[in-house]
Amino acid sequence: MLNKLWLGFFIAAAAAALARWGIAHDPSVFQAMVASLFAMAKLSVEVMVLLFGTIALWLGFLKIAEQAGLVDALARILGPLFARLMPEVPRGHPAIGLITLNFAANVLGLDNAATPIGLRAMKSLQTLNPSTTTASNAQILFLVLNASSLTLLPVTIFMYRAQQGAADPTLVFLPILLATSASTLAGFLCVAAVQRLRVWDPVVLAWVGGTALLLGGFMAFLSTLSVAALGALSSLLGNLTLFALILFFLVVAAIRKVPVYESFIEGAKDGFDVAKGLLPYLVAMLCAIGVLRASGALDFVLDGLRLAIQWLGFDTRFVDALPTALVKPFSGSAARALMIETMQNHGVDSFPALLSATIQGSTETTFYVVAVYFGAVGIQRTRHAVGCALLADLAGVLAAIGVCYWFFG
Repeated sequence: MLNKLWLGFFIAAAAAALARWGIAHDPSVFQAMVASLFAMAKLSVEVMVLLFGTIALWLGFLKIAEQAGLVDALARILGPLFARLMPEVPRGHPAIGLITLNFAANVLGLDNAATPIGLRAMKSLQTLNPSTTTASNAQILFLVLNASSLTLLPVTIFMYRAQQGAADPTLVFLPILLATSASTLAGFLCVAAVQRLRVWDPVVLAWVGGTALLLGGFMAFLSTLSVAALGALSSLLGNLTLFALILFFLVVAAIRKVPVYESFIEGAKDGFDVAKGLLPYLVAMLCAIGVLRASGALDFVLDGLRLAIQWLGFDTRFVDALPTALVKPFSGSAARALMIETMQNHGVDSFPALLSATIQGSTETTFYVVAVYFGAVGIQRTRHAVGCALLADLAGVLAAIGVCYWFFG
């Protein structure tokens, strides 16, 4: 799948560039594409520099949690659920606890913690994979749920809106929460259908239903807060949870006589080994994305959508936010730049800007996630992972559009 997809990026970019050259008489497109190749190669290295430190830091703390027995305890608690969702993963396997920690970090918007833990979980799942190059069912489910980007506290989106002068930076909180929930549900159901998972099993229903009740109760509580209180809670809860988790790991490990410093160093060394293998995958994916963007292929798609929607007689306000949606599966930094550009051009509290922020918070950089997570374990055949993840992205975008029309009309 990745082979065809990667080649398809370059072919689409070439077709768009030829069209710009032949129709618009713009030969500079080829210079832009070549410049983008080198720019993306440079960006890959810059991203890796950040990843080295982040991955080493969090895998160091994670090693402390493992040696303290916390990961095994999580695995035992969630064993009955994962026995149905990931039947090839034995009950009590360390991967289950790592997956749980990864989901918890994602839900709280702690991306810096989620990625290294997720990489460790993927490597743990790879130990159960009979193939060294083909993704297993468990790895696919894990990746798709990661790519669906379920986040309860999108603090970074609030920060960008505040930087652009929004009177209420948290205005998009509930729209993002609803849209990202739709994305995650769509991704899960898609994988469940392909893999024929036992979603109607009483244990699965109990966990899913219980989670839904907790989520609903949390949303009901948040709805009672003022705008100022909601913003303060979002920032406080994210940072407090992060530091409390680290402190919890250290205290439990100390009580259980775990040498915390030596354990941290051991985990950090593992993080260095994980990080150094990611660069080729990042270079390959980011360069293909850069060429596609520089060729104007995404602009062609956007202009075509606008004309089609106008012809159908529908409201076209949401089209101005679609650049963020079209780019987000490929590049988080590009989508972030487009979101900010939309805020500046249309106003931070305009409908396109609100929708762009909602999309940014409710979908994930799917191809980046695929490149990093599968690249860390050498997976080349992704099977249905990319298709299910993109379906989750589409569900998130459609839900974001519907929710924003509902909230901001």
